[in-house]
Amino acid sequence: QVQLVESGGGLVQAGGSLRLSCAASGRTFSNYTMGWFRQAPGKEREFVAAITWSGGSTYYADSVKGRFTISRDNAKNTVYLQMNSLKPEDTAVYHCAARSGGGFVYISRTYEYWGQGTQVTVSS
Repeated sequence: QVQLVESGGGLVQAGGSLRLSCAASGRTFSNYTMGWFRQAPGKEREFVAAITWSGGSTYYADSVKGRFTISRDNAKNTVYLQMNSLKPEDTAVYHCAARSGGGFVYISRTYEYWGQGTQVTVSS
């Protein structure tokens, strides 16, 4: 089992920045690919970003590319999502997720463990 706890969400004006953190506990964190997904009210959960176990490869949704950066610190069992130039359409609950298997990183069902999420609200 892996437990994931997100933090760092909040209310920010458009153009501002936030840094989300996801702290993991349980099994060896460095064995897992980590992802961030988000879900806005009335919308389906969507992929935001992912990072492989070593941090050697990162992936981003087109909507956040160039604005968001995913990183991880395996010594601290934590994955981060730095969000810059935020837009009102980035408003959502952001969840981190972990997986030990393969498959496309943007497919949510490939992830075994999920956090409860942290709310991000961007005002215009």
